[in-house]
Formats: sequence, C-alpha cells, structure tokens
Amino acid sequence: MTLQTHILVRAVWLLAVMAAFASAGEVTPPQGAVRNLTAGDFMPHPNVGKDFNETWSYQFVFDNGTRAFVNYALLQVPASGQKVTCDMTFWNFKGKTYTVGRQYPPERLKADKNSSTIDIKGEYKMENKPGKGHRVYFTADKGGMFLLDLTFESAETGKVIGNGVWSVGKEKLGQYIHIPYGRVSGKIAYNDDTLTVKGYAYMDQIWQSAQATDMVRRTINFSTNTRNPMYAGRVSLSTKGELMGYVIYNGPEGAKVARPTSLKDGSSDYDGKRFPKEALEIQWTDGVPALSFAVNKTYQKASLLDKIDSWVARQAMKLAAGGEILFYRGRSEGFQAKKIDWAVTGVKD
Repeated sequence: MTLQTHILVRAVWLLAVMAAFASAGEVTPPQGAVRNLTAGDFMPHPNVGKDFNETWSYQFVFDNGTRAFVNYALLQVPASGQKVTCDMTFWNFKGKTYTVGRQYPPERLKADKNSSTIDIKGEYKMENKPGKGHRVYFTADKGGMFLLDLTFESAETGKVIGNGVWSVGKEKLGQYIHIPYGRVSGKIAYNDDTLTVKGYAYMDQIWQSAQATDMVRRTINFSTNTRNPMYAGRVSLSTKGELMGYVIYNGPEGAKVARPTSLKDGSSDYDGKRFPKEALEIQWTDGVPALSFAVNKTYQKASLLDKIDSWVARQAMKLAAGGEILFYRGRSEGFQAKKIDWAVTGVKD
C-alpha cells in the first residue's frame, strides 16, 4: 500500500468514526429491572448542578367535570436564584378557570422521610407515601382564596425502570410515575365557594440536572380515566429529538412497563420542535399496544411564568428557556374508546 493510499484509507476511517459519533444517540435509558417505587424515590433528590430542578405534579379529574392541576417544584429562577414554587389551576370550577402561583426561599421546603411528608410553609403539603392514604394540601391567598385538600382512597402501584435516571448527553433526568391511577375525594374551594369532590388522579415526579429546555424539547404526559385498560406516563423528546420516558400499562396483555420506540404526529415522525397538530401515535417496547389520541383541541393553555412573582424574573426565565413555556391540556378518545387526559409542554411556537 502506497503512502498516499494509506493516508486516504486512514482519512476515510476517521470520517466514518466521526460520522458514527455524530449520529450516536445522546439519550441512554435507566439501567436495571422494573421495580415498585419507594418513599425514598418520593423525597427530594440531591442537588447535582447549579440549574438543578425538581417537580412533583398532580392531575385531578373530578366526576363533576372540574379539574385541578397542582405542581410543587424546586426551580432555579434566573435573577432570583433557587426557589420553591407552588402553583395550581382550577379548570371549569363552576364554569370558570382560576390560576395561582407562589414562590418562596428553598429553606421553606421541609422533607421528613420517616413520615413521607413534604411540607412547604405549612400551607402546601404532600403527606404520606404516594398511594392509598396520600394527601395533597394547597392553600393560597393571591387573587382570591384557593384551597385543595384531597386524599387518595385507592391507587395503582407506582413503578420505575431501575434507578429511574436517564442520561441526556452529560446531563441527568430522573422520572418516577408514583400514581398512574387513583381515586381521590375531598374538597376544593375558591373564595366562598366550596365543592365536595370525587374523581381520579395521576401523579409523577421529575428532576433534571440542567434547565429543562437545555435537555428536553417537548414533553407529553397522559393518563386514562380507568384503571383497566390503563395507560399512564410521560414521554419526552430531547433537544435532538430522541425519545425518553415510559408508560405504565394495564390491559388484556396484563400489567407492563414500556419505553417509547416511535412517535408520530399524524403520518409524520414527530420531533417536538412545534406543538403537534393532529393525532399522536406512540409505539412501545414489550408488546404494549400503540396509543393514539388527538391533540388538535385544547381546553387550557397555562404558562410556567404563572409560578414566577416578579416581572424581572419572568423576563429572565423566558430568556433562559428560549421563550415562554406553555402547558397545553386536553382530553381525547384513546385505547378501547377510553378517555385520555393529556398535557403537551414546551416552548411556545
């Protein structure tokens, strides 16, 4: 082999290696077997970076047609530092929608592993390990008097894949579906109006080592209004369009935990760059049937900025996130004609 040929072969080999690395995925799923969640998974996780954030999210769908969305979070708010944020939306509360958001210094969050309780200022609480007997409490006086006090009467078992931690490039994302489906009862109130309610709920928890939009382009979470058949989970697309997340499924094939293998918006592969316009179809591992539901009609659009108090901090958050982060929420027909309650989260188109 001549020197010139050797150099050419070497160059072609280097280009092939570089192309392989360029096309290699940035997302690595959790390692280990599927397991039940513990009280330790529910507790706040160690801060692993200056932009570390963690969110506990609930979706309540009541039999009377009202819905409530509750988020407790530790966020790195630009120009303000780390904050504990608490926000809640009532949708269709006697025909109207009300939203409130508050923020506090991080030391206001107190976590007690022995009682599996997270308390914020005595005004917001997640009490007892997620499952039967888990209580969610929220009270706020801002733009009206808000109250939510609900307890789970039953709950399907929460599950996770291994340690629940996805690698996204150099960053980490933890995901835990604590309550894929549960029945709740209690009361909600706005000002002098108090409603005694029953319904179903979904609850999960996410932590990220970096700002969400530095890792994830768009997220879809969803839950059915029945325990069997049931789909409940959260699927995200990385900033390069790669899939991560998982679903807890219960149907004729039995109970399974599966990861997404493909995601389409209508007939096209969905990369998450924009809000989907047609029906999302998600294919899964482990023989779980595909899930398809329309997202062309939303009943609410909420903003992450609802959590942020000051105008300066809101503008800084928009700048850091690359735009305003919106939650598009809706309900559609899904598997076996069951109702799918869903939310699509990402930067505003």
